[in-house]
Amino acid sequence: MELFMSLLSWACIVFTVGMFSTGLTDLKKMRATKSTDNIQFLPFLTTCLNNLGWLYYGILKRDQTVILVNVIGAALQTLYITVFIHYTKQKKPFLSQTLLAGAVLAGGWFYFSTFLPEGETRLNQLGLTCSAITVSMYLSPLTDLVNIVRSGNVQCLSFPLTVATFFTSTSWVLYGHQVSDLYMVVPNMPGILTNSERAAAVGKAGTEVLIPGPCVCEGGCFLSSKRRPPRTSRLNIRVFTVGKAKRHGWF
Repeated sequence: MELFMSLLSWACIVFTVGMFSTGLTDLKKMRATKSTDNIQFLPFLTTCLNNLGWLYYGILKRDQTVILVNVIGAALQTLYITVFIHYTKQKKPFLSQTLLAGAVLAGGWFYFSTFLPEGETRLNQLGLTCSAITVSMYLSPLTDLVNIVRSGNVQCLSFPLTVATFFTSTSWVLYGHQVSDLYMVVPNMPGILTNSERAAAVGKAGTEVLIPGPCVCEGGCFLSSKRRPPRTSRLNIRVFTVGKAKRHGWF
């Protein structure tokens, strides 16, 4: 059993850090372009707050796996936030959001450490709060996911991130079950469900062909996926695509 728990703990660490590390792609893009175009700031900020909340929970519970994962996660999100603010042209609104998040975090810490007694009461209240935040983060893109599944437009979905999040959620569900902690099990169940649906949507689109079209989900890409057109129209679509690419200076 000890060997299984050790392997499960490392699986949680590896998969979760891998999921957090997907932001390095955005970091590389910001440094290369000296711009934050098509990169969202709010996910970095909310994930950082979530990491710090779970870090506090891990400290109270004295769970080294939770502590290590969220220390790394908070450090990475802080790096992403710092680089984003450095390269964005409009710093004031993002600095305001960061200060507001810091105030919320300080207020939460003050409430939990001052008004709630030490022990199970504080731990349970903090676990419930962190679980609610995690569930909301998993369910927040659900509307976009429904639209993606209906339209077949999967170009806005990152398959590596989908796989990483699926395995991360699964590992934490198993870990929470082993340590008898529902606050770890419950919030990760939506992650398994939503990312299974994402993976299914990507797999279903495997037989489709790309043609130009608008994309309004997660980061704003420029291609949409539709059913393969009749053979007689493929040449026209290809010419249109190449012509559009040349006009936009893509090659």
